[in-house]
Amino acid sequence: MKIKTILAALLLGATAVQAQTQNDPVIMTINGQPVTRSEFEYSYNKNNTDGVIDKKSIDEYVDLFVNYKLKVQAALDAQLDTLSSFRKEFATYRDQQIRPSLVTDADVEKEARDYYDNLVKQIGPKGLFTCSHILILASPDAEEAVREAAKNRIDSVYTVITNGADFAEVAKNVSQDPGSAKNGGRLPLATKGYFFKEFEDAALALKDGEISKPILSPVGYHIIRMEGRQDVEPYDTLGPRIVRYLESRGVRDKIVDEKIAAEVAASNGALTAETYMDQLSAEKEAQDPELKNLIREYHDGLLLFEVCNREVWEKAAQDEAGLAQYFKQNKKKYKWDAPRFKGISYHVKDAKDVAAVRNCVKKLPFDQWTEKLRTEFNNDSIIRIRVKKGIFKEGDDALVDNKIFKKDTTVTEMKDYPFSATYGKKLKAPEDYTDVRGLVTADYQELLEKAWVDELRKKYTVVVNKDVLATVNKHD
Repeated sequence: MKIKTILAALLLGATAVQAQTQNDPVIMTINGQPVTRSEFEYSYNKNNTDGVIDKKSIDEYVDLFVNYKLKVQAALDAQLDTLSSFRKEFATYRDQQIRPSLVTDADVEKEARDYYDNLVKQIGPKGLFTCSHILILASPDAEEAVREAAKNRIDSVYTVITNGADFAEVAKNVSQDPGSAKNGGRLPLATKGYFFKEFEDAALALKDGEISKPILSPVGYHIIRMEGRQDVEPYDTLGPRIVRYLESRGVRDKIVDEKIAAEVAASNGALTAETYMDQLSAEKEAQDPELKNLIREYHDGLLLFEVCNREVWEKAAQDEAGLAQYFKQNKKKYKWDAPRFKGISYHVKDAKDVAAVRNCVKKLPFDQWTEKLRTEFNNDSIIRIRVKKGIFKEGDDALVDNKIFKKDTTVTEMKDYPFSATYGKKLKAPEDYTDVRGLVTADYQELLEKAWVDELRKKYTVVVNKDVLATVNKHD
């Protein structure tokens, strides 16, 4: 795109934005940043389709949407959109949406015709041909006696054929080219340059059905029969197959890359591939509101994931003291409906190891048992113990059910590990947060998120235009 064309596109885009603003009023502002009705509608309608169980009214959805935009604003304030990892991932996705618009079926058709023309040129005026041969191997560096024997053998074969023997039958029985011999000596359809020059010159000198005298190539002696010649099929016949072949080889990406490179070159240094795609994306988004919403959704979604990970998910998961304190304050919330067994179910080769396993871990914290057992019992080529560690409820493990919960279960003996046992303790309720870590972490994350959102609502001004909100999904 020339510079003048770019400027014209941008001016047209500005005009389109002005027209769009008139038809797409601002439904709210977040920290002074406008949010249009179309953006809200896109999000609301996408998240409240017929398949959604917990459908929200428009008024109910406003709070969810505002919280979402507040988090995105927090990510922008933290400049997470300037991270190279973010920019790379977003640009990759955005370009996947934009790039297909740069290539048309006509572009692919032109590539296919160029491919066909090059194919015809490569094949040349003599076209394609099919021949059969009988080969007697004779390496160029073979001893004189070996080469002489091969020459005598091929001469004898030639005499047999000229006396009326069936060429295909002789090839099957005599030829030392196993690939073609099983097909009566027949070789695949070929073009000039496919075979050794000596072979090719002799073959192309033959008329259809004619048989050559023995000729020597770098692999040995041949008798050749020309089976027939044919022209390249017309483009109308080959075209669809060529298109499918080129499509499978990524021709559309090739065309797009070439077009982008041409636009960058034509800008005389004013553009890079990245800035060209930025401008093209802005132009396409101005023309297609659905595309704009899709790209913005991905952009904001990436930011949302990163900022939530920092402010909530990772923060909660790593806050051991906070998790412990939250569990202590909400212990009743995590009561079990039935006792659990906190320990191991294990199988060993040697009866002595039953007690050895218990002694190995009995003075260690529960979270260190796995590593200690691995280094103590399975640290060489001999696996001495098979173990399952966890917090078991009734029904999780047959051995635990039998030994701990005193159920009449059948415990299948493990092959090569005939001695089975359990070690641990039966609990009526969780001892600490690690016994229900997943549940506590999820609840603690929810607590942190609520506090964070409350903080964001105090930090950023939110103004909702009730008049515009009333027109959601009720306008032309």
